Parts: sequence; C-alpha cells; structure tokens
Amino acid sequence: MKKKLSLILSLVLTCSLMLTGCGKSNGNSDNSGDNQLYVYNWGEYIDPEVIDMFEEETGIKVIYNEFEQNEDMYPIIKTGAVNYDVVCPSDYMIEKMISEDMLYELNYDNIPNIANIDETYLKSAEGFDPGNKYSVPYCWGTVGILYNKTMVDEPITSWGALFDEKYSGKILMMDSVRDAYMIALTYLGYDLNSTDEAQIDEATDLLKSQYPLIQAYVIDQVRDKMIGNEAALGVIYSGEAIYTQRENPDLEYVVPEEGSNVWIDGWVIPKNAKNKENAEAWINFMCREDIALLNFEYITYSTPNAAARELIEDEDIKNSEIAFPDASILSRCKTYNYLGEDMDTLYLNKFNEVKY
Repeated sequence: MKKKLSLILSLVLTCSLMLTGCGKSNGNSDNSGDNQLYVYNWGEYIDPEVIDMFEEETGIKVIYNEFEQNEDMYPIIKTGAVNYDVVCPSDYMIEKMISEDMLYELNYDNIPNIANIDETYLKSAEGFDPGNKYSVPYCWGTVGILYNKTMVDEPITSWGALFDEKYSGKILMMDSVRDAYMIALTYLGYDLNSTDEAQIDEATDLLKSQYPLIQAYVIDQVRDKMIGNEAALGVIYSGEAIYTQRENPDLEYVVPEEGSNVWIDGWVIPKNAKNKENAEAWINFMCREDIALLNFEYITYSTPNAAARELIEDEDIKNSEIAFPDASILSRCKTYNYLGEDMDTLYLNKFNEVKY
C-alpha cells in the first residue's frame, strides 16, 4: 500500500517497467496470446508459490510485474504502456478508474469463488465500487502507528505523538500524500477526505512544522528501521505491523484514538486487457480459500476471505486485533474517496511544499 508523489518519478518508473519489468516478467508489452496473463500487483503482495500453482493448474503463462504505489500504476494502465490483464489498485484508485471508464465489468459466472468473500467487505467496497461491478477485494487493513515500547515514555494513543518534539529525529513518516494528509487532517479533527482548502492549508502548516522532527519520509523502510530499533515511532500499514512484531517483540501497533484510514485493495480488469477470461480465472483462483490462506500467511495483510480465515491454525493470528480489528476500532476508520483531478493536484502540490 503505497502512493508515489512525483510525476517525474512516475514517468521514470513507467519507462523502467516498459524496459525491464519485475518479478516473472519478460518485459514484453504485447500480450495478445490466448494462453497468457499479465498481472500488475504491489511489491511482495503474493506468495510466489501461488503464481506457480496457477500456471500449473490452468496452463496459463503468468507475466508478473510489481508497482510501489497507486500513482505509479495508474499512468501505465491509463496510457496502455503495458496492457495488463489484471491489476490490484486501492479503493480510491479503483473509484477513479471507474469514473474514467478504464475498467471492464466482471463476469461473476467466471468467478464463483466470490462466495468466499465476507459480505462485510463486499458492502464496504460498494463505497467506491457500487454493486461490486468492477472489483473483488483481495486484502484490507488499517493505517496506524508502530512504536517501540522501550523508546517512548508511555503507550501511544494519538497521532499527536508524531508531532511531539521529544521524539525529534526518531519519527518515521509515511511518504504518501493521502496518508500524510490523513494523519494531519484527522489529528486536527477534520475529515480525511476533506476538500476544504482552508483545512488542507492548516494540515499543510502542521506537516511543515513536523518536518524538522522526522528522521525520514519512508514507505518500505519503516519495517526494517523499526525492527532494527532505528526509530521510536513509525507510520505503518497493519499487515507490515504483524511482521515487525514477530521480529521485534518490543514493537506495538495502535490505531490512534482520533481515527484513521481503513483500506481495501481489489482485483480489477483494465479495458485494454487482452485476456479478460484469463484475468477472471486468476481472480477466481485468488478467491479460493486455500490460495487466500497461502497469501495471508505469506504477506500477513488481512484477508477478506471468510473461508480462508476459518482455515488459519495459529490462534494468535486468527484472533489478532491487528489483522482483524473489532468494530470499536473500525468504527473510527474511513476509506479514502477519489476527490477528483483538481483536488489530487492540490494535495500533491501542497505535499511538495512540505517536503521541498
């Protein structure tokens, strides 16, 4: 779950993917073959064994690439730089892609394993995909603070800790425009989907005042830095928090009392896909309970697959408040909405003011 900031960097990454690709890719953008499937997913967001199993069971050749943030993925799909058949964006990006007529409606006759997805998450997904016409939930989670119990004075309960001068140089902030502004807006008591320019300006001022206190803006690095006791506090996605606690028992995860973001990533099929039925076969395979369990155990991000959750043998994980938070935690969390191109530009420009 990551969100890139710079247009230049996005263009560089676009060119890089066209030339080299990641994972199991051969870098070829011509995916017209009937027995192929081009998959575009987050980094480290699937058990590699699952790809092999899919190929063996279906005879479909998978060409697999990875992206780091929604904003990296979007221009590649929009321009057709590579004709991916199935992609895994986040909620607000799915909403944006639907609004721009970039996605095929799914044929659920080809996805019978949708029955394994908990109705709770299908209903949540209707907030960005009314009627679940275009997407199937893959993983979900929350955004919170990971803190080292040996390096803070008391249990962390508020986003305010990230703005506290006593932790200067020991704070890892999320290098993501929506997540950074979610933190600031929520702490100030505003809606995380605010389109009020005065509120956004106030959040910008707060982030500017915080900037001298942070050790770094990071995404993937927060996990290793927190495990290695290099920082006291870090903003992190819940799935990453589960992994870090396994590696360092001094780490604790909290969804702050002011509220936070609850996100859903889902499989979609772009309209420039060449192998739609193969893509639906992939989505159906991902919804199979044994496959969803393998992915959950590998990536530790929460699964919306009710049948897979029943198969979890580790009772600590099965009942983990991080992986599966109760209603009292989720009640103070909201999903991101797509705010429109003008607001996207405003948020990005403001965040660049903070960082540069």
